Amino acid sequence: MMAGRIGRCFAVNVIVGLLVLGQACGKGSVKVFILAGQSNMEGHGVVQGTQKGSLETLSKDPISAARYKHLLDKDGKWIVRDDVYLYYYAPRGRLTIGNSAAKNAIGPEFAFGWTVGDYIEDPVLLVKWGPGGCALAGPWRPPSSGKHGDKERGPGIGDQYDGMISGTKKALANIKADFPDLAGKKIEIVGFGWHQGWNDGCSHKDTAEYEKNMANFIRDVRKDFGVPDLPFVIGGSGFGGWGQTIDRRLGVMKAQEAVTKYEDFKDNTRYVETRSFFRDGPVSPRPIRYHWCCNAESYYLIGEGMGKAMVELLGGPKAPPNPTGPQK
Repeated sequence: MMAGRIGRCFAVNVIVGLLVLGQACGKGSVKVFILAGQSNMEGHGVVQGTQKGSLETLSKDPISAARYKHLLDKDGKWIVRDDVYLYYYAPRGRLTIGNSAAKNAIGPEFAFGWTVGDYIEDPVLLVKWGPGGCALAGPWRPPSSGKHGDKERGPGIGDQYDGMISGTKKALANIKADFPDLAGKKIEIVGFGWHQGWNDGCSHKDTAEYEKNMANFIRDVRKDFGVPDLPFVIGGSGFGGWGQTIDRRLGVMKAQEAVTKYEDFKDNTRYVETRSFFRDGPVSPRPIRYHWCCNAESYYLIGEGMGKAMVELLGGPKAPPNPTGPQK
């Protein structure tokens, strides 16, 4: 935590019979970031194991160890953050290895939490939603997008979006029970991170409407949480890296970036290019591209990139430019 202070803050006034959050920013308040998407937001970057691309291997390899040494204590054990907390379905506690993603895995939340936690002086709470197989056109469909084809919003159409909104409000209302250390502190929703796109990229129709749905999603999230300019970071759907040629996959990435250039989004959203973070099968735990080949480095770099972009939106140092082509 400790290195900086949020340059600007975003008060929340949510009245849903569950909680009323404060109107003013203040030292000692809990800074809440909502992280959402599908299985790649859940996270499948292998932690323990001697195979290439596991976090354990990366932390011991002389070539990469320097990047990850801050995650380990003097005895070589994974550090538990005392200032960054995580709400993720059943696991609710301090951010560390083992409670933030799939079994023996990390997702983008891990490096994201480290990055924003190092910048923000106040306690940080990550509220994460990462169900598998959920398209933005389907379960994540925002209210403003209406029905999907001839299917009205309901089971399978928009219900994940609705559950995320109500679930987040409920989580914040129950913060005293789930996180006793944070009891009595003001709660402020200050940022939203999105990493998703695989399922929409399986359909030409869903790919074609991704840009519209993404724009509606951002606007609806801001409206439903009562934060008009809530900083929003999109981690690109960069599976396959710079060698990706499938038009549907490229279309989703193009749409994700295009939205951040809208006039009403250009100062409060960021697209994080992730194609340079792809590590293919031969250097990864598993040769399955839809989960970034389960490579921990990929998930770490995605989370770090999203975190740095968020810090920039909060008034901190400008994030490094994203690679725009194959690195030589």
